Amino acid sequence: MRRVFGVKKEKEPPPSISDASDKINKRGENVDEKIKRLDVELNRYKEQIKKTRPGPAQEAVKARAMRVLKQKRMYEGQRDMLYNQTFNLDQVAFAAEGIKDAQQTMSALKSANKDLKGMMKTVKIQDIDNMQDEMMDLMDVSNEIQESLGRSYNIPDDIDEEDLMGELDALEADMGTETEFDAAPSYLQPDKEPDLDGELNLPSAPIGQGAGPGGRHNVPGEDELGLPAVPRASIRG
Repeated sequence: MRRVFGVKKEKEPPPSISDASDKINKRGENVDEKIKRLDVELNRYKEQIKKTRPGPAQEAVKARAMRVLKQKRMYEGQRDMLYNQTFNLDQVAFAAEGIKDAQQTMSALKSANKDLKGMMKTVKIQDIDNMQDEMMDLMDVSNEIQESLGRSYNIPDDIDEEDLMGELDALEADMGTETEFDAAPSYLQPDKEPDLDGELNLPSAPIGQGAGPGGRHNVPGEDELGLPAVPRASIRG
């Protein structure tokens, strides 16, 4: 006699939070559709109640309206319950995402900490301080070399600064007197014409004397040197 054993079904994995939330949201949408249909039916019964007279017919319509209203309240309660479940699932999903982010952050920090420890083994503070001291010494030696190479030769050490300032003031005074001819030096300025009249103390030519014949004035002439000619009468006398 054989015994036939049934095949054992494998246990399905539990749904994820997102799957459960999607399933509940679909149920909530179905409940919303039912509530909308009941609202349409209630509006129809309200119109019938307004149109019918008080009596058995109106009471029958009111009874049907009450039944539909009870169904609507029941569906609204189910909808609120489903929305609360969805809200709880969303909170759990948010917390789970936060934990995952924290785990990733911790993994990144551990990896960075390990890398920093490895790098710090190759870098020592004492080596850095020694290198900085050597660089400062090298810079001081370089400055001394530059100062030594920049020294001037054949300059006496006993130069009096007051004498130098006196010479500088005299030089500035000479430069001030040489600004008459477009600030040209004195040796480049043109020679002035000599004032012969001033040197010889000769009288100036007479102006405004009586006119001679023909309305002409007796103006003495000049000799070849540009001096006033001496009248002949004065020579003969």
